[in-house]
Amino acid sequence: MKKIILLTGLLLMGLTQGFAIPKLAYFLSMDEPHTHYFDVEMRITDLDKRDYLDVKMAVWTPGSYLIREYAKNVEGFTANEGKLKAEKISKNTWRIYTGSAKDVQIRYKVYAYELSVRTSFLDDTHGYLNGASVFMYPDRMMDLPSVLTVKPYQGWTEISTGLESVKGNKFQLNVPNYDILVDSPIEIGTQKILNFTAASVPHKVAMYGEANYTPDRLLSDMKKIVEEATTVIGEHPCKDYTFIVHNIVGGGGGLEHLNSTTLQTSKTGYQFEPSYTGFLNLVAHEYFHLWNVKRIRPKALGPFDYENENYTHLLWVSEGFTSFYANYLLRRARIISPDQYLNMLSTEINGIEISPGNRVQSVAESSWDAWIKFYRPNENSNNATISYYSKGSVLGNVLNLDILRSTKGQKNLDDVMRYLWEEYYKKQKRGFTDEEFQKAVEGVIGRKMDDFFQKYVFGTAPIDYNAYFNAVGLQLVDANKGKNDPYLGAATSPAGGKLMVNSVTRGSSSYLYGLNANDEIIALDGKRVTDDINRLISLKNVGDKVKLLVNRSGELKELDIVLQRSINPSYRLERLPNPTAEQTALYKKWLRTE
Repeated sequence: MKKIILLTGLLLMGLTQGFAIPKLAYFLSMDEPHTHYFDVEMRITDLDKRDYLDVKMAVWTPGSYLIREYAKNVEGFTANEGKLKAEKISKNTWRIYTGSAKDVQIRYKVYAYELSVRTSFLDDTHGYLNGASVFMYPDRMMDLPSVLTVKPYQGWTEISTGLESVKGNKFQLNVPNYDILVDSPIEIGTQKILNFTAASVPHKVAMYGEANYTPDRLLSDMKKIVEEATTVIGEHPCKDYTFIVHNIVGGGGGLEHLNSTTLQTSKTGYQFEPSYTGFLNLVAHEYFHLWNVKRIRPKALGPFDYENENYTHLLWVSEGFTSFYANYLLRRARIISPDQYLNMLSTEINGIEISPGNRVQSVAESSWDAWIKFYRPNENSNNATISYYSKGSVLGNVLNLDILRSTKGQKNLDDVMRYLWEEYYKKQKRGFTDEEFQKAVEGVIGRKMDDFFQKYVFGTAPIDYNAYFNAVGLQLVDANKGKNDPYLGAATSPAGGKLMVNSVTRGSSSYLYGLNANDEIIALDGKRVTDDINRLISLKNVGDKVKLLVNRSGELKELDIVLQRSINPSYRLERLPNPTAEQTALYKKWLRTE
């Protein structure tokens, strides 16, 4: 809204002062898709008199918090067919010396051969674009509206995007401003288009690649997710929505956008129930971002600085709560059973509790350092970091239960999200701060939450799970409690007949006695080892001394290792033997079993 007001003001000022507002148009072609190059043209007309014009390319894309240096894929930059001098003045900025020219035509190529949800890709089967990685913008003119004209490769008949077409020409698209261009991925090719309506909103599903899905079942389940997600806030922000689905060999992931998303999944996974449920979880996650992140957002996440990192402590809310809702919506929509939901939750708790990094890095620090740690993991990441996705999801569950308990079932986490929606998105039209988020929680739960935030958000204290789960008649039980199993603590993988160490766990036998990542394990107690060393270790006892022969950078080393006891938990949620009527009632309200 602020950008529309600003642009309107510039237009009015231009009219009253007698100068024209610059006009911007983009043209995209792909005449040789097998070379993986998009050809891009920008036309900027009615420029004011100036010595030069700078055009820039984003270095990252919102929703994926890593500097990706998209300019590295740009080639052949020219202005007015080389008649205007142009030079690169920084890693992502080109300066054009315009002289007296009022109209500038910029051409360049973009190499696109990375098929992920945050990059761009072109081959002889389809083209896929994320705007930040393909389209430049004129400096200080990001608010300019434009039209994007796409010339598809011969035989490609479909284009799928959240952008609106111009007068029914689906290959000519209205672009309100650069933010919207970045936030509207585009799929071009012969993809199959499926349609459904949910929450009174038409939805398109663009399916690239052959896959073994059953259309009726898939659309029915997607519709359930959409309708249940809409109940959280109570209103839908879009007049239409587009799913772009890449059915590929292996891989997976998603990225949220203002009225669309891109999802990647295995083309053979739809008829295997666990992987099909996993895909629906991905659908629910990216779809819930419509509200959480794209509209309900931390203050730092908009307006965006496309040239630098945008820091926030709140990714545990933006991504973690979205992960919480992804699981919870599947249960609320009756796609999974209560037991399936509890198993998902137990798995998530186990995931963070077996990670030594959970006692090193707070979830607020994890959010802040996403730019340098989460997207750049190494062999020590499990020892030093925690995921704001999984830890944030667990904290979302804990807060949801705490609100249910404290309000005797009258409120839950939905009420916090609705408050943030009304107060910051709709009323103040901005993001919220750390302090404002905590106050929102306190307003719903009815008490101060300093202890919770200090211990669990900005600190690394162990979560007292049963203080929350007991409210719904459950207890978290560690199946490994009391066991005395030996534990090497090395993650290994076979590679070309060798057994390689990928990482070692802080505090484990391997860590204490000097086994390193990238070591090749050759023998255990004089016997050759080529595959599963953990099975051999399980035959030993805690306190036994074993000899490992390893190859480290071409030198043989023998390590004497005293086997330590495994301290990894194996949590599962169980019913309390005699739950009270109040616990049973809250359980039913929590998991919608009535």
